[in-house]
Amino acid sequence: MVVQYLLTPSEYLSAYIQAKQEASKFSASASAVTFLEGLTKVVSCIHIRLMQQDDPKPQDESPVAADETAATEEAQETAEAPKELDPWEQLEAEAAKWKELSLRTAAEMDNLRKRTAREREEAIRYANQRLLEDLLPVIDNFEMGMQAAAQDTSSMIFIGMDMVRKQLNEFLTAQGVEEIKAEGQFDANMHDAVSQEASDLPEGEIIRVTRRGFKIRDRLLRPASVIVAAAQTPEAEA
Repeated sequence: MVVQYLLTPSEYLSAYIQAKQEASKFSASASAVTFLEGLTKVVSCIHIRLMQQDDPKPQDESPVAADETAATEEAQETAEAPKELDPWEQLEAEAAKWKELSLRTAAEMDNLRKRTAREREEAIRYANQRLLEDLLPVIDNFEMGMQAAAQDTSSMIFIGMDMVRKQLNEFLTAQGVEEIKAEGQFDANMHDAVSQEASDLPEGEIIRVTRRGFKIRDRLLRPASVIVAAAQTPEAEA
């Protein structure tokens, strides 16, 4: 609050002296002079009081503001400090972690068990694959001998070899071996084209087999070697 004063204390004093002199000139009564003196004192006191109010002393911080500041600092310290979990919450978090780990381990063990069972089954199903692959050339040579002996089907040699061929076929069937069909359209997954020949058959049709092919269940042992029909030229069509 800013207060503007009409007169300073010195000005009040000068006004008082002048008023007193004027009062004595005009033979003022003693009561008039006393009144002026009293009035000057009162005005001076009021002036001094107002000056004291214009220059207030610094006051201490209010308790409410101090409490608010302390609460703010405490909240900041609490936010910065790591939150301590309750012992029960810690136990629950630990149990959840081990539960997840156990479930994951159980899933991995189940996958391992299935994969091991599948590999064992495949090992049993295809255990004789290498033996059968080595046996196929022997069967090829035996077939060529059968073709030579077929010139006299009544001979004991042919009859004996035919019995051996039946036993070989039964053995191959028991092992899950099947002969690949070599007829119709050429199949690159099952057939091996050794050459092409001109033929009345459509292009890509199998003409004849030069070596039989075999597969063991759903796995290829050896592709069948075949001769396929070549594309017909315009001259051959004419």
